Amino acid sequence: MKNPKNTSDALEKAMNAVFALCGFLAVAFVLMITAFLVISGVPAIGEIGITDFLFGRVWASTAAEPQYGILSFILTSVYGTAGAIVIGVPIGLMCAVYLAKMSDGKNAGIVRTAVDLLSGIPSVVYGLLGMIIIVPLVREAFNLPDGANLFSAIIVLAVMILPSVISVSETAIKAVPKEYEEASLALGATKTETVFRVVVPAAKSGILTAVVLGIGRAIGEAMAVMMVAGNVANMPRLFRSVRFLTTAVASEMSYSSGLQRQALFSIALVLFMFILIINLILNLVVKRGEKNE
Repeated sequence: MKNPKNTSDALEKAMNAVFALCGFLAVAFVLMITAFLVISGVPAIGEIGITDFLFGRVWASTAAEPQYGILSFILTSVYGTAGAIVIGVPIGLMCAVYLAKMSDGKNAGIVRTAVDLLSGIPSVVYGLLGMIIIVPLVREAFNLPDGANLFSAIIVLAVMILPSVISVSETAIKAVPKEYEEASLALGATKTETVFRVVVPAAKSGILTAVVLGIGRAIGEAMAVMMVAGNVANMPRLFRSVRFLTTAVASEMSYSSGLQRQALFSIALVLFMFILIINLILNLVVKRGEKNE
């Protein structure tokens, strides 16, 4: 007769091995993607020249004398992501505070359902709604010849990052121990003061994680911004048609060849490095904040 304890221990070891394997697979996928982008993208940067590639102002990949400067793409992605974060994060944070601390059960359920629906909407639908609603509104509101520009893209991206910011921020706020809130209220603080001076600061690590997810969603979006930003390789201005790093790759990959194709892989490598650097910086900020606490 088998010993139940031995069977349980064997099952426990097997499950630990499965969990470890899944963890190593995640790391392996990241390493494979990194290696692929480096192998595919570095040769083009070497041939074009890193200065000309990163700081060149002209992208003319199909010209008789092609130029592969991606400074306009970099700045557009940075400005677009920053604008989306400036608009979307405060709205998302206020919504998360409402869901976690201010609303009753019925209203919270309605809002949470709407947030879940937002997270499930495909990117192309956001782009389509942006083309039909936001682009004409921007054109008429600012008396522009064309409403497909950086400002329209920022608005669409701000809406797209809301589900990530709201859900993660709400979870972080709910995870703050009740004792913090009760102690603040006992000292005479109002509920609003308690939320914004005690609960939200205590949840800042989770809120920063929400910001990281929002940045990743915004900087990595392609289809929606391609439909509302104009997709023209101009140096970025708020009401000018522009092209993002992601849309540069998506719009030309289907017909590219030779150095042009390699340059598109180089753009993907630059985008990957941006996301990696942003994650590293924010993780350092979070860890430093936890040590200070």
